[in-house]
Amino acid sequence: MKPLDYSQLFMLIFFYTLLGITAAAELPELDRQIRHQLVSAAGKKDGFKDQFHAQVWLLDMEYRFRTRIPQLKKRLAILRLVHREAVQANLAPELVLAIIEVESNFNRFAISEAGARGLMQIMPFWLKEIGHKEDNLMDIATNLRFGCTILRRYINREKGDLTRALARYNGSIGKTWYPNRVYKALRHWQ
Repeated sequence: MKPLDYSQLFMLIFFYTLLGITAAAELPELDRQIRHQLVSAAGKKDGFKDQFHAQVWLLDMEYRFRTRIPQLKKRLAILRLVHREAVQANLAPELVLAIIEVESNFNRFAISEAGARGLMQIMPFWLKEIGHKEDNLMDIATNLRFGCTILRRYINREKGDLTRALARYNGSIGKTWYPNRVYKALRHWQ
């Protein structure tokens, strides 16, 4: 059987969710696996309005994320964590994904020449500021929590001016090259 394309799968999940149909036997094998993992991931609130919104967002972002992380479970786990930490910090999850793309290109083990670590490229001095020395900045959840907290702090400091907050996040306050890179990446995630 030919696998469904993205739009077909989206519509299938939409209508199955809308109608409340959960019988796995009604879906082709590959789509059954994706649906099962989406339902499992969406069932863990993580800041989603409800399970339907979780499934739609996860499916949409998972599709855009495929070329970066080949394993579906890993993609969904990262997306769930991004969504949870972004919502907790009152940030758009898509903005956080754009920052990660620019900062580390989704390499959780990235280390910059300056010593910034992980997906959101957190400098180790932040461990003293908002964390504990034993926190592991290579841990995805920890890195996302730090990155989202730091960005929220900068947005508040800059009175909502996202361009200045992004420049501050990158350490290039007063310049726009970094915010412009994030805005360009953001178009992919919106």
